[in-house]
Amino acid sequence: MEIINSIMTWVMKKRIHQIDLFRKYPHDVQNELFSNLLDKAKNTDWGKNYGYADITTVDAFKQRVPVSTYENLFPYIERVIKGEQNVLWPTTISWFAKSSGTTNARSKYIPVSPESLEDCHYKGGKDMLSIYANLYPDTRVFSGKSLSIGGSLRENEHNPKTYCGDVSAVIMRNLPVWAEAIRTPPLKVALMDKWEEKIEAMAEITAKENVTSISGVPTWTYVLLNRILELTGKTNILEVWPNLELFAHGAVAFGPYRELFKKLIPSEQMHYLEIYNASEGFFGIQDQAGTHDEMLLMLDYGVYYEFIPAEEFEAEHPQTLTLDQVELDKNYALVISTNAGLWRYKIGDTIKFTSLDPYRIKISGRTKHFINAFGEELIIENAETAIITACQKTGAIISNFTAAPVYFEGKSRGGHEWIIEFAQEPDNLATFTYVLDTTLREVNSDYDAKRQNDLALVAPAIKIAPPGTFLEWLRTKGKLGGQNKVPRLSNSREYLEEILELI
Repeated sequence: MEIINSIMTWVMKKRIHQIDLFRKYPHDVQNELFSNLLDKAKNTDWGKNYGYADITTVDAFKQRVPVSTYENLFPYIERVIKGEQNVLWPTTISWFAKSSGTTNARSKYIPVSPESLEDCHYKGGKDMLSIYANLYPDTRVFSGKSLSIGGSLRENEHNPKTYCGDVSAVIMRNLPVWAEAIRTPPLKVALMDKWEEKIEAMAEITAKENVTSISGVPTWTYVLLNRILELTGKTNILEVWPNLELFAHGAVAFGPYRELFKKLIPSEQMHYLEIYNASEGFFGIQDQAGTHDEMLLMLDYGVYYEFIPAEEFEAEHPQTLTLDQVELDKNYALVISTNAGLWRYKIGDTIKFTSLDPYRIKISGRTKHFINAFGEELIIENAETAIITACQKTGAIISNFTAAPVYFEGKSRGGHEWIIEFAQEPDNLATFTYVLDTTLREVNSDYDAKRQNDLALVAPAIKIAPPGTFLEWLRTKGKLGGQNKVPRLSNSREYLEEILELI
C-alpha cells in the first residue's frame, strides 16, 4: 500500500500546474470556455433557437439568452427526460441528477452529460485529492479506503434507457476502475434505496476497513459515524480507523458541525476540506490548510460563471456581472452555463468573494432561504455565524437548526423562532439566546435596527428539539440521505410548524 500511496500522491500533484494556470489567467480561461460551450451547442435546438452560431461576445449572449430558473428550462429538460437528444447539449444524455434540495418539494432532474461527468464532477474529485496532497505532502490517504455515502439510483420511468438519482449516486455508478478500487462500501450497499438499512449495512462493512478519508454531507456522515460507534462499542472514531486523516465535506456549512466532529474524531492530525459540489456541477475546493471557510473557484470545469448582485435578485430580467466585475464581500446569486446544457441557469445559491487573486468564494446562503418578514434581511451566513458564536460562548454543540418568523398578532410584536437540536446543550440557554441575538445584531445592521428597543423585533425564542427530531422530519418528507438537508431559514413558518408538531 505504501507504493500505491506514493504513486497516487505523485500523480495527483501533477494537476497543480494546470490549477495554477487558471489562477494566473482566470479571464482568459473563462472566455475560451465560453466560446467553446457556444460553439459545441450551436446546432442543438436551444442553440438554434437563440442563434448561438453568430454570438461572438458575452454581451450579445446576455442580451439574447435569458437568465433561467429550473421552471424556465423544464420544457426543454422534459424533452430530454423523455428520450429526445440534441435539445440542450449535443452529446447523449443518459443520466439525471435528481435534486429537490431544500427549495421546494418538487424534484428537479438535472441533465448529466458525459462531459460534465468527466470534465466537471470527476475532475473536481481528482483536484480535491491533488490539492490535499499538495497541502500535506506526507499524506498517507491513498494507503487505505475512501468512505463515501451515496444516494440511490433508479430507471427513468419515461425512458428505461436512462437513469436518475442523487448526484453522488450518478458519480459512483460511473466511477473509473481505479477510483472504485479505493472506495468503500461496495456499490450494491452504497446505492441502496432504504436509508436505515443502508446505514446499518455501511456501518457493519466499513467498520472493518482501513478508512483513511471520508467524503459526504456532515449531517449524514455524523449519523453513520454514531452508528459505527454504537456497533463497535468504541468511544471515538480513531479507535475504529486509526489512520483516518481527511473529511471532505459539502452541501451544508461545516462551521456549526466543527465541534461535533472534533468530539467524534479527537485528533490534531485530522484535516477538513470543504468542497462545493452540487447536482449542477462541481464549483469550488478549499485550497488552503486550516479552518478557512473559503474555496477556490474552479474555472476550467466546463462551467461559465455569471453573478447577480443582491439588488437584482428579484428582478424579472436581472443584470449579471462577469468574473472581472465582481467585488469582495458582496452577496451574489450564482448563474452558470455548463457542458451539460444548463444555460444562464440560476441555481439558487448565493456566494461572496473572499479573494479576487485568486478567485475564492464562500457560500452565503440560498436565494429563497432567508428571513425578511420585517425588513431584517437575515441570510444563512448571519445565522450560522451567530450559532457558532453562541455555541463557543456556552459550551454547546449543535446537530441541526431552523428558524422562521413569528408574525405580528394583535398588539404583539414580531420576532424569530428557532428550533435547535443540540448534541450538547448550552450551560445556560438564556446566555445562548443572548449571544445569538447580540451576534446577529453585530453582523446584520438591518436586524439590529429592527431590534432597537424591540421596535419591530423582540428577542429570539428558542425551542430545544429532542435528539433525532430533524431526522424524523426528513423521514416524513422522504428526504433521508443524499444531499437532502434541513432548511436553515424560511420566510414562511411551514417547515417550522411541521417540526414543532413532532416535538
